[in-house]
Amino acid sequence: MNNMQQILARAQKLQAKVGDAQKKFETEEFMGTAGSGAVSVVLNGRGEAKSVSLSKDVVDPEEKDMLEDLILAALNDAKSRYDTRYAEIMKDATGGINLPGIF
Repeated sequence: MNNMQQILARAQKLQAKVGDAQKKFETEEFMGTAGSGAVSVVLNGRGEAKSVSLSKDVVDPEEKDMLEDLILAALNDAKSRYDTRYAEIMKDATGGINLPGIF
């Protein structure tokens, strides 16, 4: 029975550590770029788009399709950075233990 209590206590500590890491992660921002920096997108720590910035060089009505592609590429770049950082933070918080549903 004592072992079970120890396991539960360790699980609660791990849960608290993961919760703290997630709260910290939510304060971070992730910038993705495309077109050599002509388009940039910032995501917050919840994965929501916070801002989009466009260089004057890419704002051409004749090149609408290209601009849309650049915005998507920048969003995907920011999301990739977000996912990588989230995995790093969760790995640190769990001591490298892979917990399904966390990352």
